Amino acid sequence: MPGAAFLPVHRLQGGMVTPARDWVAEEVPVALEYNGISHAVMLATPLDLPDFALGFSITEGILDGRSELYGVEEQPGESGITLRLEVSAAAMARLKERRRSMAGRTGCGLCGSETLAQVVRVLPAFVGSARFTPTAMQRAMADLGEHQTLQRLTGAVHAAAWCMPDGGIGLVREDIGRHNALDKLVGAMVAARTDASTGFIAITSRASFEMVQKAALAGVGLLVAVSAPTTLAVATADAAGLTLAGFARGHGAVIYTHPGRIDLSATHESGDEH
Repeated sequence: MPGAAFLPVHRLQGGMVTPARDWVAEEVPVALEYNGISHAVMLATPLDLPDFALGFSITEGILDGRSELYGVEEQPGESGITLRLEVSAAAMARLKERRRSMAGRTGCGLCGSETLAQVVRVLPAFVGSARFTPTAMQRAMADLGEHQTLQRLTGAVHAAAWCMPDGGIGLVREDIGRHNALDKLVGAMVAARTDASTGFIAITSRASFEMVQKAALAGVGLLVAVSAPTTLAVATADAAGLTLAGFARGHGAVIYTHPGRIDLSATHESGDEH
């Protein structure tokens, strides 16, 4: 199975230890080079790496769009995988302005940033008119597990999904890192020329500041997370005009920002307001 290895293990059950085999998610260093210049090394699942390269470059502010990426070459090595990106001169100028020295990231997602301006960027305000029903949000979260092939095998990876207005799953990407999964999804959306403003993004993790920032840059109006947000994530979503929903489980959720984007008309008409 790509993205996982079938390894020998020992199972402890009923007071007995027996040899067996089990699927374990792959985690490898992935280096990104732009026009021959090393920029970052991330720990990631080696799946959908062209999507990761494109999405990471866009959400990091290196590329303004797909047209600035001329090509991606994957080069496997003994220590990991190198993604060699050929980008436009404008993108390289942008990269040099934002240059940071990173040896990977932790859960904070900000390690290696040299200035506060690199962290808290001005985000485009969402101007779309799409609204989404609670039923669409519930459908997306309920169905997402069926699209998580690697998670079902290993139990170790996150997923990010682009969902259609009715909650149907359009695209899914998985990775051991929640940031990476979302970057892969953004890359896949851009490559497919998806009109992001017509749907929403669902994630299987908490809604950190950086997850909100990436969703805003993807151009969606709604981010639905299975777990909680942070105060900085809420403030960022509010400023960007992004509706942020957390604790989306079963038939409920908590709406932290811009609740007007949630369409309750069908619920009110049915008389079921709870």
